[in-house]
Amino acid sequence: QIQLAESGGGLVQPGGSLRLSCETSGFTSDTYAIGWFRTVPGQDRERISCISSSGRNIDYADSVKARFTVSRDSAKNTVHLQMNSLKPEDTGTYYCAYANYWCTTYMDYWGKGTLVVVSS
Repeated sequence: QIQLAESGGGLVQPGGSLRLSCETSGFTSDTYAIGWFRTVPGQDRERISCISSSGRNIDYADSVKARFTVSRDSAKNTVHLQMNSLKPEDTGTYYCAYANYWCTTYMDYWGKGTLVVVSS
């Protein structure tokens, strides 16, 4: 069974950094993608980033480009999201999710999320 678990959220001041991690298990396919999504009450869910199983294909939302970096640690079956220069508008619950081939709006499996609060 495919499982994902996020960690690393917390409270950080504007301009600060956090690194989120997504531990994964149960994958049976070699071709998949892991996406990071952000939800804020009253707003549509936003896809922050997507990384392919090979690591060769990566994309970012315009709102986080040049500030966030996604990476894979294959040995640990973990995907990280390094978030720098955080802004109050980055506040939200961050989820990682799994899909075959590439990220879509309807991912196949989701973690439970980790809360990020950017505030002074």
